[in-house]
Amino acid sequence: MNYLDIDTPALLIDKDILYQNIQSMQKYAEANQVHLRPHTKTHKMPKLAKLQEKEGAVGITVAKVGEAEVMAQNGLKDIFIANEIVGKSKIQRIRKLSESIDISFGIDSLYQVNEIEAVFQGSAKKAQVLVEIEVGENRSGIIEEKDFHILLHAIKKSRHLHFKGVFSHDGHTYKARNVEECKEWYNASVRRTLRFAELATEIGLKPKIVSIGSTPPFILNFEIPKGVTEIRPGTYILMDASQSNVIESYEKCAATVLTTIISKPTDERVITDVGAKGITAQTRSEGITATKGLGKIKEFDDVYIHGVFDEHAIIYHKEFNRNVSIGDKVQIIPNHICPVSNLHEKAYLVSNGNILEEIQIECRGKLQ
Repeated sequence: MNYLDIDTPALLIDKDILYQNIQSMQKYAEANQVHLRPHTKTHKMPKLAKLQEKEGAVGITVAKVGEAEVMAQNGLKDIFIANEIVGKSKIQRIRKLSESIDISFGIDSLYQVNEIEAVFQGSAKKAQVLVEIEVGENRSGIIEEKDFHILLHAIKKSRHLHFKGVFSHDGHTYKARNVEECKEWYNASVRRTLRFAELATEIGLKPKIVSIGSTPPFILNFEIPKGVTEIRPGTYILMDASQSNVIESYEKCAATVLTTIISKPTDERVITDVGAKGITAQTRSEGITATKGLGKIKEFDDVYIHGVFDEHAIIYHKEFNRNVSIGDKVQIIPNHICPVSNLHEKAYLVSNGNILEEIQIECRGKLQ
């Protein structure tokens, strides 16, 4: 079946580009002598996670307990939840998972230590935790060294927590003005992460894992300093318009959204059948990942989505209007692929225009 026969909107994944992306990042990790633990929130598909592990990934990263549960049900056995887990019900679910898989998760507060200690009482296994270090993204994570000391001493005194290491996310590098600034911010983030790893060692809790992650520095082939043990990129497997702007090429975009032209109300305006519920309305507004419009039309140069309603994409482009007819199908390269994966029930794996198989997006909607 040709992909143009699919009902739209539909999420397409080019098999050849997908495999190239998986293998390229694995080779990069191996060349830098670190483990690769890809963040699967990008695709939310156990099948793709297994492909990543088959090519050499040491395990996977997820964002939520619900994602971890689905991945575990599908045979993934080494999972890190790169997020602060708060709430006894969620920690109880992690305890249950720990009975059958190797699972770890993030903390950055004494509140969590106390909750985990209470929930893991009587467990055969300790809770495996990594402390998040804030490195410039202005999100979660430890900022002050004194707070890190306090947290680690609490972990040392606990009976049911095991300190596995530290992790960070340099998401602010997305906003760097150029590659040079991206490298500067990345290096500063890594140095800060390694500094906290050294502090942990001084306290007597030598980290087994020092984990860093975000796609731009790695697709730009930045050097990974000694002391880092693993990397957690996510978007690299499918790519999107914003990450493609980092390397100034769309050739690595494995994922697109197929959409049908449903209306041409004027000689300039074109309407397609996918909107915010299928491609999102997210943009990147600054830096090397800055995007134009709300998605790029793959088959045409300089044609972008001007705006979206829930179920409509709006394009203003006279030449594009002249070159397409109602009923035609085009592909959109999304600005940000991660939320797009969460909006679709399945993806179509294609090669040379033919559908190879349908892949269920089994972790979609797993927000808890």
